[in-house]
Amino acid sequence: MPSDSKGGLKLINKDTLWDKAYLSLRSALLAGKFVPGERIILRKVAQDLGISLTPVRDAVNRLAAENVLERGGVGQGGGASVPLLNANEFDQLMSIRSSLEPLAAEAAAKNASKAEIAEISKLLTQMRDLAETGNLASYLDAHYKFHFGIYKLAKQSILLQAIEGAWLRCGPTLNLALPEYKPGQKRHKHHLAALNALKKGDGIGVAQAIRADIDSARLDICNLLD
Repeated sequence: MPSDSKGGLKLINKDTLWDKAYLSLRSALLAGKFVPGERIILRKVAQDLGISLTPVRDAVNRLAAENVLERGGVGQGGGASVPLLNANEFDQLMSIRSSLEPLAAEAAAKNASKAEIAEISKLLTQMRDLAETGNLASYLDAHYKFHFGIYKLAKQSILLQAIEGAWLRCGPTLNLALPEYKPGQKRHKHHLAALNALKKGDGIGVAQAIRADIDSARLDICNLLD
């Protein structure tokens, strides 16, 4: 079974290494495991995942081609870096999120079972507890799982892929700004409103709460980036 490594990446099995290295790095970026400007060293990632350099290099090249990473040095110890977004770039990405995620949130309300809502509720409790204890790195992971736990219920794979694309590029910047905007305190009301609307099957209510959450974070973080 996969287990967490020291670097926050998950160890993977030995089959289809290229795709799995890509998915491991992608998951880490979505969950805010890297911060803006951080170098991603090929050798270290390969050691964390227990695989050779070649599939890791291919995964990094693929993410660079998708504009998720910036190409770094050459050689076996080379790699890439996480882009440093300015306020305008971050605002554009958050505008994309604010347009797409409410669509998925509204559709999710039609499909959510009691068991699925219970899991999302657990994640919200976890987010609140992590924010209160200052465990912000783990907060971002729970935050990602909360949002995508809702969006996956929409059962719209193309929409989900588009949302993930925006998250990949703005996730690290959320990490950088976390100590300043205290997410568990300021954003909790929007997350709670989304959960309560989901319980009622109120798609419009879920969409409104998600949009309010995104727009609130956008305003605060753009001010920090400025």
